[in-house]
Amino acid sequence: RRTIFTLRKARERGHVLEGLAVALANIDEFIAIIRNAPTPPVAKTELMTRSWDSQLVREMLTRSRADGGTINSDDYRPDGLEKEFGMGADGLYRLSDTQAHEILQMRLQRLTGLEQDKIVNEYKDVMAEIDDLLDILAKPERVSTIISDELTVVKQEFGQTKLGARRSVIEHNAQDIDTEDLITPTDMVVTLSHSGYIKSQPLSEYRAQKRGGRGKQAAATKEDDWIDQLFIANTHDYILCFSNRGRLYWLKVWEVPEGSRGSRGRPIVNMFPLIEGEKINVVLPLTGDMRTFPADHFVFMATSMGTVKKTSLDEFDNPRKGGIIAVNLDEGDFLIGAALTDGKHDVMLFSDGGKAVRFDENDVRPLGRSARGVRGMMIDDTQSVIAMLVAEQEVEGADAAVAPRASVLTATENGYGKRTSISEYTRHGRGTKGMIAIQQTERNGKVVAATLVQAEDEIMLITDTGVLVRTRVAEIREMGRATQGVTLIGLDEGAKLSGLQRIVENDAENGVDNESETGDADGDNDANNGTPSDGVA
Repeated sequence: RRTIFTLRKARERGHVLEGLAVALANIDEFIAIIRNAPTPPVAKTELMTRSWDSQLVREMLTRSRADGGTINSDDYRPDGLEKEFGMGADGLYRLSDTQAHEILQMRLQRLTGLEQDKIVNEYKDVMAEIDDLLDILAKPERVSTIISDELTVVKQEFGQTKLGARRSVIEHNAQDIDTEDLITPTDMVVTLSHSGYIKSQPLSEYRAQKRGGRGKQAAATKEDDWIDQLFIANTHDYILCFSNRGRLYWLKVWEVPEGSRGSRGRPIVNMFPLIEGEKINVVLPLTGDMRTFPADHFVFMATSMGTVKKTSLDEFDNPRKGGIIAVNLDEGDFLIGAALTDGKHDVMLFSDGGKAVRFDENDVRPLGRSARGVRGMMIDDTQSVIAMLVAEQEVEGADAAVAPRASVLTATENGYGKRTSISEYTRHGRGTKGMIAIQQTERNGKVVAATLVQAEDEIMLITDTGVLVRTRVAEIREMGRATQGVTLIGLDEGAKLSGLQRIVENDAENGVDNESETGDADGDNDANNGTPSDGVA
């Protein structure tokens, strides 16, 4: 390749020298054309359209090989040069575009100062170089000799005799390198929208702000979408993704597409081999101490038919590309929630019949992955469990007065709902029908959602016709359990409320900024401390 490159350059130089020789032989005419032409392009056209007589060039082109071989003029012409340029059969020379350009680039003073002997001698040297390069390409033994000679020079310059030691060590130990080995551990802010768009952003993009700061937008969403989950995790952390079919898929944070604040992200359903009708409805990050899949922590799951199951986290420490069965489901049943627990919390189940049951998670013994689970709530055949919540540990003593009060927000299909202190939901035995969470009347209709909220939170209400209403939790007054609630949203005739969700956009704007070193989406770093993360219904 080096010889071919050098040969191409030598042919181009020889071609230019021929043009300079033509100009030297007709110097007066060349100068007149250049001076009289209004523009350089006109001068170039005039030089190229004329045929030039040059005894000097004819002598330069009359040569014989040193070995007595026959001269092939094409061996010395530049690649791609048309036949019409150069010395013609009539003994006249026609300049190419390249030659005319080189002549016009020269100052007139330099053009008139061209020396015939210098041009002829350089031309002879270039032709000799072309002959040598052609000989190298024609003889493989010469190529081998050149390589050997050059390697000998390298050895003499860099070998042991010169520096006393090798500059490199050749080892025969092969190692497999995973893609993750090339990923720098970095804290990322991961967001998942209600429509299922997921993306990550470096935590470093969120600078710390003083209390009351306006924050920064974490993700762009359409009018009919909002941020459903937001958490901070390291690029090497796992995210457990549960589907409504009871399957578990693993995702590393570095596999989540990185996006800007103005991007929506990528549909999470496109990241797994889901079957028809299957969708991801619960996402749990494993951060902090959870990264090692500790056996004393659990994944607590609930299904629409009231079945619950608790499985040790270490049962899920063997990721598989195609996913695994996290819970076996009966025909028509599907997973409605999953959460990480530490064995010290209460679990709450809510049915669409307006009932709720609260029990100690230790009432459910740990089961293997292949197990079906046990009854968590007794429901009628026409009813379904619509939400699973993990109750935070209640604060006692002096701190109880200043601790944030958690409440349960329930909503019904006819647009009614209420907020009730979580303390009003007392423990009952697992597998019972539970207590009244909200009165199910003809006015209310079925319960469609239940979630844990604080007074400063905001929620998003969505109807089956696609109407969205965003409202502050503080505007919904607290009421007792056995009440009908108040109007949450005004519905058009025939429309139904299909769900509600606590909005975490405020966490994106404030929580990350203010807790940029240790805080999570809720500002309390639950995941890092091993406390439960709420399931998503």
